[in-house]
Amino acid sequence: MYKIACFDQHEPEVKQILLSILPRGFSLEIASENTLEERIRIARDADFILTGWTAVEKEVLENAKKLKFVQKMGIGYDKIDVSEAKKRGIPVAITAGVNAIPVAEFALMLMLAVYRKLPYVDKNLRQGLWLKNRMRAETRSLFGKTVGILGFGNIGKMLCRLLRPFSARILYYDIFRPSREEEEALGVEYCQNVEKLLASSDVVSVHLPLTNGTRNIINELNISSFKKGAILVNTSRGGVVSEAALYKALTNGTLAGAGIDVFEDEPPSFENPLFALENVVVTPHMAGAVLDNVINVGKHSFENMLKVLDGKPLCTSDVIVAGNALVE
Repeated sequence: MYKIACFDQHEPEVKQILLSILPRGFSLEIASENTLEERIRIARDADFILTGWTAVEKEVLENAKKLKFVQKMGIGYDKIDVSEAKKRGIPVAITAGVNAIPVAEFALMLMLAVYRKLPYVDKNLRQGLWLKNRMRAETRSLFGKTVGILGFGNIGKMLCRLLRPFSARILYYDIFRPSREEEEALGVEYCQNVEKLLASSDVVSVHLPLTNGTRNIINELNISSFKKGAILVNTSRGGVVSEAALYKALTNGTLAGAGIDVFEDEPPSFENPLFALENVVVTPHMAGAVLDNVINVGKHSFENMLKVLDGKPLCTSDVIVAGNALVE
């Protein structure tokens, strides 16, 4: 029997789905609390670690003597100590592409919610204020706008497809440029740098992993490059955007609004200054978290574990640390 240590505390509905698709010969122990001590305890005799938003620290890897593989549910691996995993020859993989649809849907929803000031009007209507006339002057339509996508992986490309009915002009920036044929098929235009993307876009949607190279890629220096009246949507990682610079841009008129699903510290302080702004829509890092997708992410994760056991290669796009695993 192979043991999987699941670090996230899931709701009963999610647990039921994961247990229903658990491969034969595997057991699943789910952490009872979000503490380092609990993670060390359940990983100590585990063959696999399964994690979504919970950290996998050096201390966990040091004590997991049987560990064969770390599987991330999703794509952001910034909370996993990949250096320690590499040192110990432990493979680390993500589930590339599996969250693309729900995250792209969520990014689109945030664009519309910010442009139409949805939380603001909802709150005021519940308090007895009918703001129809006022909102005609203050809200905007997404149709025909220029949308800049910062980070052009699976999620960015899916967002392109969802934006087609809005007749948007779509720009993108990424260090990896797809072929001209793919650009033409998706109907996108390449920007040579971040500043040009910011200056040209009515809406900027961020879809970057958090790395040393992307940390605070939107910062105090370049945030002034934004087109006046633009909005920012971030469904990637909080550290990619400087919250201090963002707050300043939202209060001095550089940005008209923002939709923020991710924060520099999670969960953030309830005194976070962004929470006091009426031109900001905030959500608790939930863009990829839909019940419909649990089975897809779970199956992808378990299939990777079976590949590691069977000596079959993992898909290159999933591999963060090759370790002792085979790679396509």
